[in-house]
Amino acid sequence: MTHTVHPPGLTVSATARRLGVAPGTLRTWDRRYGIGPSDHAPGRHRRYSTADVARLELMQRALVRGVSPGDAARYAMAVPLPEDAPPDSAVEGRSRVGGRVLRLPGAGRRARGLGRAALALDSTAVSGLLVESVHGEGVEATWDEVVRPVLGAVGVRWADTATGVEVEHLVTGCVSAVFGAILGGAGQAVAGDARPVLLAAMPGEQHTLPILALAAALCGHGVAHRYLGADLPADALAAAARRTAPVAVILWSQLQETADLRLLHTLPRTRPRYRTFAAGPGWADTALPQRTGRLTSLRAAVETISDAVLV
Repeated sequence: MTHTVHPPGLTVSATARRLGVAPGTLRTWDRRYGIGPSDHAPGRHRRYSTADVARLELMQRALVRGVSPGDAARYAMAVPLPEDAPPDSAVEGRSRVGGRVLRLPGAGRRARGLGRAALALDSTAVSGLLVESVHGEGVEATWDEVVRPVLGAVGVRWADTATGVEVEHLVTGCVSAVFGAILGGAGQAVAGDARPVLLAAMPGEQHTLPILALAAALCGHGVAHRYLGADLPADALAAAARRTAPVAVILWSQLQETADLRLLHTLPRTRPRYRTFAAGPGWADTALPQRTGRLTSLRAAVETISDAVLV
């Protein structure tokens, strides 16, 4: 009789190091969403298998694209991985996403073009398509209908083949460059004495593409802003609020571990007062203070902020 020998899995600490998160985050994901180690042998430490780690990485990529933690976990658990398939039907019935195209069902012309350029690692073409989309459709449509579908397809491809990280990095870099150029262009047309909107990622938060998209979209709506980037220390945020007298402060949290309520409670009070908004999936399961608004999507955020500012 032949026995299948499975390779030893990773401990919680080793898995956390690989993913770049705190061990407590993995335990929270396991407890709240059921996405944890599958090795439950009695008398042994729980260990993450190759498939377990693949699902966690898939969940991470969904979070980066702005999906809520609960939805990201359900998506990661629903995607079939090679380790989950029965031996006699490992590939039968599965939709393969390898090869030289990305699967983008229902996507428009620009998204399909971006997908082809991304797989070819043609940064010039990727940037050109993004600029064309922004000029033709605007930042919101470019984000929702072009960028997000492509990043989502890259994530599915990675889950199926364990390849494509370089594609995601290239697309992310091009999107950051195109949206960043908008901040240095359209934003200059806003009146210099307008009270700005401050946009910043929470301390420790490195994922900023969605809030950069929001800053670029606000430019297109004539909203003065100050985009302060990733991992802004609390004291720096307080100093910026005092110096700029903002009309609103938007704090982005991609991961739950960076959604720190204490910072919301310690923001400085200024005259005139400003409105505070929490944005990103990191805040999804957090009860916000009474005077703090919640932003759940790019289009809703642009509408809410524009209504609050342009009165």
